[in-house]
Amino acid sequence: MFKGVFPVYGLIFKIGTKGRTSTDTDMKEVEELESCGLSIDGTIDEWTNMASQGWGSALMTGKKFSMDLKGKRSIGDAGNDYIADTAWKDGLDCSSMAEITFPDGAKLEFDCVINVTNPGTGESTNVAGLEFTLQSDGKPDYTPAA
Repeated sequence: MFKGVFPVYGLIFKIGTKGRTSTDTDMKEVEELESCGLSIDGTIDEWTNMASQGWGSALMTGKKFSMDLKGKRSIGDAGNDYIADTAWKDGLDCSSMAEITFPDGAKLEFDCVINVTNPGTGESTNVAGLEFTLQSDGKPDYTPAA
């Protein structure tokens, strides 16, 4: 069993290149990713009942998350091409599936909406960037490490 700290490059990130109809063989790594940030936003309902003598109660009633990913545009890579091409689409054509495998073997699989913010631009002497956000769409499937 994995134990200890790990570098971020130990994450394996894949995107469904056939949108929401992607199968296991359609899940492709996105070449040339440099950074990945996962942000979880919980919805907490708070209240104060009479019997608590002014002390509040709280309950987590909902969650959503998003991932910000940045890298380089790599033409010819199936995952990179799929992401970049969604920059010019809308509606359900921007919906897909994604998965992250963590170094300990845990896996997060989820439906998402792809929002490309940079499909291959930058300074004239830089390598063209690819930047996008994945917004969760529904409840993810988290499988803990064995």
